[in-house]
Amino acid sequence: MAVRRFSRETQRNYLRDVGRFATFLGRSPHTATAEDVRQFQIAQNAAGMPTPTMNAIVSALRFFFTQTLDRPDLARRLVRVARPRNLPVVLSRDEVARLLNATIYLKHQAALSVAYRAGLRVADVAALKISDIDSERMLLRVERGKGDDIAALFL
Repeated sequence: MAVRRFSRETQRNYLRDVGRFATFLGRSPHTATAEDVRQFQIAQNAAGMPTPTMNAIVSALRFFFTQTLDRPDLARRLVRVARPRNLPVVLSRDEVARLLNATIYLKHQAALSVAYRAGLRVADVAALKISDIDSERMLLRVERGKGDDIAALFL
């Protein structure tokens, strides 16, 4: 994991998740079968494990089975859980106006306005620079947004 430059946090989580699987099995995970993997995922679901946690465990076990044990057959048996997508809450014009008027400083009002208008995340707004604004074309350049892409947003 260190060779692949996984963060310490990811390494810790992967070890915890493989340990969770080993505890479920009651024996060494290198003896696992496809049915064991299936039963483990069923048990997680039945226990009410949150979808992001279940998918993180899938990532850990896929790495373990393919890189550590050289058992890609078991890694293929792991199933990612589809995460339900919720539509974002759209504020009314009055709610947006109240939000913007609740700020004391012009800087904060500008940040909130840009974030809401362009649909940016907090990290994207915090990373904006004056040079990212193209006033002539009414574009906003966002670098290193989600997915490390560069995007141009119409203002």
